[in-house]
Amino acid sequence: MSVHFQSDKEAADALHASYKRLREEIGKVIVGQDETVKLVLTSIFCQGHSLLEGVPGLAKTLLIQTVSSVLDMEFNRIQFTPDLMPSDILGAETMDKDRHFHFVKGPIFSNIVLADEINRTPPKTQSALLEAMQEYSVTIANKHFELPKPFFVLATQNPIEQEGTYPLPEAQLDRFIFNITLDYPSYQDEVNIVKNTTTDVRVKPDKVLGKEEIIYFQNLVRKVPIADNVVEYAVKLVGKTRPNSEHASDFSNKYLDWGAGPRASQFLVLAAKCNALLNGKYSPDIEDVQETATAILRHRIVRNFKAEAEGISIEEVVKRLM
Repeated sequence: MSVHFQSDKEAADALHASYKRLREEIGKVIVGQDETVKLVLTSIFCQGHSLLEGVPGLAKTLLIQTVSSVLDMEFNRIQFTPDLMPSDILGAETMDKDRHFHFVKGPIFSNIVLADEINRTPPKTQSALLEAMQEYSVTIANKHFELPKPFFVLATQNPIEQEGTYPLPEAQLDRFIFNITLDYPSYQDEVNIVKNTTTDVRVKPDKVLGKEEIIYFQNLVRKVPIADNVVEYAVKLVGKTRPNSEHASDFSNKYLDWGAGPRASQFLVLAAKCNALLNGKYSPDIEDVQETATAILRHRIVRNFKAEAEGISIEEVVKRLM
């Protein structure tokens, strides 16, 4: 099915309407977590990947399964463990009975991949996944294989148990557009969750968008016009995170060891464009940059010992810089 709209304005209206339907369908299964759902959908429409941090039992797997269902995309879940090998993710060449080698695709050959507890596997296996995220392809035995499109990775980390884990280095964290923190539900949301999940009734959300529509909207996001002052605000905001740089403030010089790189500026502009479309606007403003800034900068800023000793969180840092 080919996707066609008379104009970009009509396409933008269609994306806004589709987003409202997506929220409704996902809301049939996922109670609350509105901000998380919006960031995950924004990440997909920006052709990015997200890192989700939250304690066990907050429906991280159910969320991504539901998103893949309403977007009519293939879904695979990979449980990361210390003995997981790169071939368990990418696939491997095997020999058949006629002694011919052929490639058996791994679970990464899917539209949506849930990398569960990514910090539980050694760096060699982590890098195999992260290379595929960056290149949208894998190379096995000198043979090149393209990954299906659209392609989206949601990696999860448990912030509590850190024994036997291999934390992602900053260079690899930078591959993720968002670092999304999932908090406990409110009292009323938890009451609704318990009511919905302790009966024999299973709600199945309807499909809203197909693969070709998603790819069309991903291209549309990049075509959104943006004013120079909004781009300059995004770049200056990232510059403020770099201590002892041109735009650094006294606050960042005092409390930060390291700031975000140029990829953060790119993601701020891209996410602002998408955020504007999802909110029914045709061009982003500074508020759209601010709305996504914390999730983009959270994993790209390194606080110093003084900030940690005084209990200054990354969220507070970003808020002060904005």
